[in-house]
Amino acid sequence: MLHKYKKTPFYAIAAFLFAIKTYMVYRFIFELSIENPLQEIILLINPIATAFIFFTAVVWFKPEKQLKYTRRIALIGSLILYFNVIYFRSFSDFLTIPVLFQSSNAGDLGSSILQLVHTADLLLFIDVAIIYYLSKKVSLDVQPSLKKMKLRATVIAVALLVGNVVLAEMERPMLFVRTFDREYLVKNIGVFNYHIYDVALHSKSKAQRVLADGSEVKEVEEYTNKNIKSDQHSKLQGIAKDKNIIYISAESLQSFVINNKLNGKEVTPFLNDLIDDSYYFENFYHQTEQGKTSDSEFVIENSLYPLSRGAVFFTHSQNELNAVPEIISDHGYTSAVFHANNKSFWNRSVMYDTLGYDEFYSETAYNVNDENTIGWGLSDKAFFDQSIKYLKSMEEPYYAKFITLTNHFPFELPEDKQNIDKFDSNSKTLNNYFTTARYTDEAIKQFFQKLKESGEYKDSIIIIYGDHYGISEYHNKAMSQYLGKEEITPFDHIQLQRVPFIVHIPGHENDRTISKVSGQMDMKPTILSMMGIETENGVDFGTDLFTDDVDPFVVLRDGSFITQDYLYTRDTCYNRKSGKEVPMEKCKPLVAKAQQELDYSDSIIYGDLLRFYNAEYNEVETEVKSN
Repeated sequence: MLHKYKKTPFYAIAAFLFAIKTYMVYRFIFELSIENPLQEIILLINPIATAFIFFTAVVWFKPEKQLKYTRRIALIGSLILYFNVIYFRSFSDFLTIPVLFQSSNAGDLGSSILQLVHTADLLLFIDVAIIYYLSKKVSLDVQPSLKKMKLRATVIAVALLVGNVVLAEMERPMLFVRTFDREYLVKNIGVFNYHIYDVALHSKSKAQRVLADGSEVKEVEEYTNKNIKSDQHSKLQGIAKDKNIIYISAESLQSFVINNKLNGKEVTPFLNDLIDDSYYFENFYHQTEQGKTSDSEFVIENSLYPLSRGAVFFTHSQNELNAVPEIISDHGYTSAVFHANNKSFWNRSVMYDTLGYDEFYSETAYNVNDENTIGWGLSDKAFFDQSIKYLKSMEEPYYAKFITLTNHFPFELPEDKQNIDKFDSNSKTLNNYFTTARYTDEAIKQFFQKLKESGEYKDSIIIIYGDHYGISEYHNKAMSQYLGKEEITPFDHIQLQRVPFIVHIPGHENDRTISKVSGQMDMKPTILSMMGIETENGVDFGTDLFTDDVDPFVVLRDGSFITQDYLYTRDTCYNRKSGKEVPMEKCKPLVAKAQQELDYSDSIIYGDLLRFYNAEYNEVETEVKSN
């Protein structure tokens, strides 16, 4: 047996083993969807093309270095692939260069990473062990001479790669233009070539700021003024003037638990009751991407889209912005963020200064011990309890944002604190999710009681929103079980991106459930309008939700979008109410508009265009009528 493979170039054996492993990961871990025979052919070709071009480089090395290089490239390639596996299990996404720059977050992940590591993962390195073993048996003297193979091997490797790219462009025209869809990139060119392409994109984005000038921002302003900004005065304009604004960012809370039950028990009983006395937007979507909670913060404060790669909090924390905390500071408001986590996580200690916050109460402001710690850190109940004293010390009117922690992956909660059953499915993550979501609901109820006892409730408007999804596509089988569906379709997946958005105004205690399509982008103009602050210009991509002269249009970072009538995702148009596919002509006119908004927002961030621009926000005199 050994004498047979000795006559085969060792790098070819290593490439073959590595390609098989890579294909298996694509097919059975990433579960890349195959929609036609050409996609299957491409998925077979790209691991071979990638492995061949990496391992073929050995022909240019001296004989004594050839085996060492082969072993190393097998190990390095396997580690890159495995890091993507770990990341994919949590986010159903692939690593980008900006995400790697967020490595300072890794130290805070703790048990989250351990939950993503499986014993069976050792099989992903079995080819590395085989290659190492075989390399010890190879004698370079009896290996085929590589001197004459240099040009031939290189030409074959490049031809395979070019063929892969050509087929990919045939299957998905403009593949390298529509870079917001990383799954399509990986499916068509492979995870390794995707990373090389990502490096090129990162370099290009860095150059954009240097080449930018002030002329570009005028075009964006004209677009937002014409297509997005409402000309109406909101019926709630000025209702929050000189009142406190309290935001509660509910970690990973999705709308599918609202007004829903598990084994006969309400998952979020307090929020369900609160909705009856609040404005509740039942078709409200998160618009985050790789930055998750930090993306939600960026979007709600700036009404700009997050980046498709990495988090603005890391990559562009020194940009000039027109964020809500900075705007309201000119109108007599003080501002603070309350979050019992390491202040360096998501680079918040830097970014909050950029956004204009006056104070950040991070982990060091709280008494955190073994008894009050759950999962990622301080339990939500202890967090709200300990925050009241700081809230009372703030000069009024204030703008305060509370970011919860307990309902965070891996959704761990001690049994003695669980007041609802776990779900019973093949997903431990979804099973646990209901218990932590219920705990956060209880913590918010307790916080409301504390606000009333402390006297902070009456003169405050309280806004609760989900920051991003908690259950990724990786758990679709279990999610379909809970929802009673045969499968989670692309339409269902987009609908699962809905998160709660509740505006509670003491004194306005009637049921006002609003079915209007809306998103996190709309929060900045809505809240500023409620505070009686508006601008005649600006580059916000959201609309005041209490006006109705602008057609709802919510764009997600992957190019999907939702209107009042239609939902578009993955090149398919659906009727939003029925979920049935409709002719693409219904959505086609808005596909270009969605991409244009994403491109405009990216140009603002990458070019730091707001350094050339000053928006003036003015108070408006309005008469607010109580309902």
